[in-house]
Amino acid sequence: MPNEIKHILKNIIDGIVITGQADTLATTRNFLCASFTTSTTVKRNYEEQSSIKKEQTQKLISFCTLHHLFVDDIVDESLYLAEGGEATVYFGTDNKSVIKFNDGVYYFTWLDFLNSIIIHNTLFPETNYTLLGFSIKNDNLFAVLKQPFVISNQKTELDEVKSFLAFNGFKNTRGNDYYHQEWGLILEDMHDENIIVNSNALFFIDTVFFIDLK
Repeated sequence: MPNEIKHILKNIIDGIVITGQADTLATTRNFLCASFTTSTTVKRNYEEQSSIKKEQTQKLISFCTLHHLFVDDIVDESLYLAEGGEATVYFGTDNKSVIKFNDGVYYFTWLDFLNSIIIHNTLFPETNYTLLGFSIKNDNLFAVLKQPFVISNQKTELDEVKSFLAFNGFKNTRGNDYYHQEWGLILEDMHDENIIVNSNALFFIDTVFFIDLK
């Protein structure tokens, strides 16, 4: 693995501010790092984490207001594609991307969510997320993400996914979940709807990462 990628992952795991990046994703993540520590275990006090997430939500709302990061009318409602456990997805008006409204429900804190997105971008740059900003719908905060649109032209074979991830150091722990011992990363929910195959290449479009230093 290139040293640059190792450096980014170490900064994320250690809760260190990421330098050299001025995009909205890194800036917002760094803002939260100034007040909160990165979670490094999935064994958590859920009541405490819920309180932390609420506090982070209020800080993000203030941050977005100050830096004009609330985005409105960014999608064409007629281009609605799907809705899953954590995101509502629209086809982008550029015909090259999808726009996802994600409420981070799978994550214990917003910092966990932003760390997961940056880890995804680091490991799977071909399906890189861009954080466009945030939106409030029905009193809930959503991150608004843009991602390249990938067309599937082959069936996703989970055995091939398992082999690919194993080659890159991710051990299958159960079902569609994996763990990378060296990096202390859990990768969850790697079923066939979250991985697209095009021209024999795997494209990871939805990943859920947690830092868990066992």
